[in-house]
Amino acid sequence: MHLSPSAYLLLAATGLVAGLVDSIAGGGGLVALPMLLNLGFPAPLALGTNKLQSCVGTFTSSRHYVRSGIVDLNACRLGVAITFLGSLLGAWTVEHLDSGLLARVIPWLLAAIFLFTLFRPKVGRHDAPPRMGRTAFFVAAGLCLGFYDGFFGPGVGSLWAIGLVLALGQNFMKATGYTKVMNVTSNTAAIILFAAGGRIDYTAGLVMAAGQVCGARLGAGLVVKNGARFVRPIFLVVVAVTVARLIYVAARR
Repeated sequence: MHLSPSAYLLLAATGLVAGLVDSIAGGGGLVALPMLLNLGFPAPLALGTNKLQSCVGTFTSSRHYVRSGIVDLNACRLGVAITFLGSLLGAWTVEHLDSGLLARVIPWLLAAIFLFTLFRPKVGRHDAPPRMGRTAFFVAAGLCLGFYDGFFGPGVGSLWAIGLVLALGQNFMKATGYTKVMNVTSNTAAIILFAAGGRIDYTAGLVMAAGQVCGARLGAGLVVKNGARFVRPIFLVVVAVTVARLIYVAARR
């Protein structure tokens, strides 16, 4: 893609906003991907470029959460490995199957998550006793959500966060940190396949990534400083916008 200098400035600003939103509650792709499409990127190239810039942002926020002591990498090593394999499998499968079914099902699942979180204001405010063993959770969630992110993707951060809250009893702040680690894992797997297929515009992706780094540092810092109560309302907004976006896209089809 041959873009003007002003377009690259717009991409950098978009990356900053996307990184800020994504590091707090996920959903940065709702900002970044439409911008790439509006600038004329073909859909496969836009998806690959979006994964590149998103991966840089999620790595930045993940690193911040780890250094702040919110995330213990030793506690989620199994989840990282299973998520990576699941994402590779999902990205491979999308070449052979239609993702239309997930496009119809996921909005309803996210809507249920939104309503549950809205009407259970204490959920995720503090740590709670786990309802599921850590190993079993990371195997099941890593395989399913890793596959989903490689195959389709929208809303996967929200699914990870609510899963960590409900199954492992984490508060929203901690769940956000672990979600970023899983996101960077599945994004890395997807980038390998997008790069192999020549579906990444590295110039545009790295320009957006520069903005992502700034936004991700700012967002992760806000979460660490303000805690779970700060994350919950933004989480609800992101889930609601994701649902609306998916319903809109499905209706246009």
